[in-house]
Amino acid sequence: MAGTRGISLRRRSGLGYAIIRSVIRPQKARKPSPVTIPDSAQLTAAMHNPRFFVALGIAILAGVVRGFSGFGSAQIYIPLIAAVYSPRAAAVSLLIIDTLGAAPYAVRALPQCTWAEVLPMSIAAAIAVPVGTWALLVIDPVILRWFIAVLVLSLVIVLASGWRYHGRPSLLVTAAVGLFSGFGSGAVQIAGPPVLLYWLGTKNDVITVRANFLVYFLLLGLTSCAVYIWRGLFTPEFLALAILLAGPFFVATAIGARYFHGSSDTLYRRIAYAIIAAAALVSMPIFDRVLR
Repeated sequence: MAGTRGISLRRRSGLGYAIIRSVIRPQKARKPSPVTIPDSAQLTAAMHNPRFFVALGIAILAGVVRGFSGFGSAQIYIPLIAAVYSPRAAAVSLLIIDTLGAAPYAVRALPQCTWAEVLPMSIAAAIAVPVGTWALLVIDPVILRWFIAVLVLSLVIVLASGWRYHGRPSLLVTAAVGLFSGFGSGAVQIAGPPVLLYWLGTKNDVITVRANFLVYFLLLGLTSCAVYIWRGLFTPEFLALAILLAGPFFVATAIGARYFHGSSDTLYRRIAYAIIAAAALVSMPIFDRVLR
């Protein structure tokens, strides 16, 4: 009887280990590698990749949505680029594009932000970014893509519902939001929704809230860049993709902001939610034959 129980426990343990191995990939210890800027040959190779023109269309779509709605680029770009290339390619390229694009505006917003709120959230996020990056490195890409799709769909439901945090801001809540945001940034570069839900519910004026957003995401972006470099994620292939998509993304953002300026905010937010939801659905691994 005792022998039968022992065999049963070993089988269960073996099954649990197999499940964990199917989700988490073993990683070899690696030293931080220096960042190598892609040369012209690598840029040309990236452009001649058949997937590049699909990625170009995704970047333009994400930029237009960012321009006319003020949000949503990550929720479109990350799941679709992860489906076309990989979650790592999506996270690294968007991190570079977003950090470069937001930096000039964030620097000008420094005097207007509330450091008592931005600093604790940034510190908490900095603690969580390495944990999220670890998840990006060890979780199987297909599982991670399913997680991204479900996460994006859930966030669309919450944002579209109009729910916002209306409690009194506190250090504990601010730190908790920072931890959640930092993990999302490290893992899949989707860090905005928890911060958006939190700060839009405070009594801060619009100028202060905007400044808080800009400064926080600049600090978070710089932190994520440092961690990604440390973990060797800034490869020439990913950098080439970011360089080639950055220009079209910025132009699309400007066009979106100008073309939809003065239009119904409610209408185009609904359009943005619909596009984001569609992007999450199409990015699911069951549609790989279409996107790849």
